[in-house]
Amino acid sequence: MQLLSTITCPHCGHQSAETMPTDACQFFYECEKCRTLLRPKPGDCCVFCSYGDTPCPPIQEGRNQCTSSSSCCSGGNLI
Repeated sequence: MQLLSTITCPHCGHQSAETMPTDACQFFYECEKCRTLLRPKPGDCCVFCSYGDTPCPPIQEGRNQCTSSSSCCSGGNLI
């Protein structure tokens, strides 16, 4: 399983390598450059699935699909 994902800000294009949590969904991410607060796109469970180059650990493990009706992190913690 890969825990490092590069998030690309859709507003300014800044990229940052981040370590994904394995025990929670990261629902918010603040861009280091433009300070835009990123949230998952509709249907995605976390910012890594929406803006990262690697999907979150639950998706990598095939636990569930990243959809709003069947969130991979449902019942888990949000960061």
